Amino acid sequence: MAMVGLFWIAEGDVYVGAKPSGLAAGVRLTPEGVVALGDKQEGLWPWEDVRALTAEDVPLRSLKRHAGVLVDAVLALGLGGGDEAPTMTLRVTDAAEGETDLTVYTAAASGYSETERDLSLTLLSRLTEGAGTLWTTLAAMAEWGRSHEGGSPGAAKREELLRRWTETADA
Repeated sequence: MAMVGLFWIAEGDVYVGAKPSGLAAGVRLTPEGVVALGDKQEGLWPWEDVRALTAEDVPLRSLKRHAGVLVDAVLALGLGGGDEAPTMTLRVTDAAEGETDLTVYTAAASGYSETERDLSLTLLSRLTEGAGTLWTTLAAMAEWGRSHEGGSPGAAKREELLRRWTETADA
């Protein structure tokens, strides 16, 4: 399992945000479409109906955010509590229903770099450009996930992967 930009890749599965556990909200990208997961959201949007995918409220990395994560961790450990993990919104625009906002938990506790966010948003946009682009890109992401061992790669490698997958989408 690994985080690459706004995506969580677990073996051959690709999620936007963190992979949900239990009843937690999440979104999985499959060859069939965009699948909403969790207790308070459900649905399948077939790719042929999806016109746009956008992520909003993406937390960006900053010194203040990093310090806040550390304070939250100390409070959670010391007081047995703490806030929920941060979320962002994935907006699915489709031909029939218009816009639907789905909640996903972020995989980066201290936020994402602007570069990773921008590359991820470009990649989400490219997934809606047609079946060939979609299947080639999702297949490349899933294949990387199946062959990758260990945790999330470093920032430079994550950016390299996002660029490669965006170029795959361009091919």
